[in-house]
Amino acid sequence: MIRDVAAKRYAEAAYLIARENGTEEAWSDGVSAISALYSDPRATAFFLNSQVPPKEKQALVQKTLEGLQKEVLSLALILLRRGRTSLAPGIADAYQELLDEARGVSHATVTTAVALSDEELEVVKKKLAEIAGGEVVVETEVDEEILGGVVVRIGDRLIDGSTRNRLLALKQKLAGARS
Repeated sequence: MIRDVAAKRYAEAAYLIARENGTEEAWSDGVSAISALYSDPRATAFFLNSQVPPKEKQALVQKTLEGLQKEVLSLALILLRRGRTSLAPGIADAYQELLDEARGVSHATVTTAVALSDEELEVVKKKLAEIAGGEVVVETEVDEEILGGVVVRIGDRLIDGSTRNRLLALKQKLAGARS
């Protein structure tokens, strides 16, 4: 899930342009290419070097991203001029989420105490697809503090089936029974 507001705004603008022009896939490839360029450690060092003239930086972007749509290249150059190249991975992620949302694909984060096996992950994906009413892209995380069970976040919905949560609920019931 995207947490950087600026990256999300850029992605939303890019998605609106892409949808208007019917070029959603080309934009998806483009923002991924921008993300790859601006995430490369050597390129990052080059772009952050104050001794490199802006024209050289711009020339590298244009050469590296040659063949992309004019508007996509403009986004890359805007990020460079504004010193916001670090936003590129977040923009790519947010754009993909917007594209998936338009296609009816949900994103979920599944947190468990231990890593899920492939079979367990497939069961979770099927159950989440039933809940979401469509395809679900699942990202897994391991957090030993939940002790057991599973915590799922689909968009704004949180499903906490963790052992830790159940124990806390039991503790509260027991404390209420004593009163």
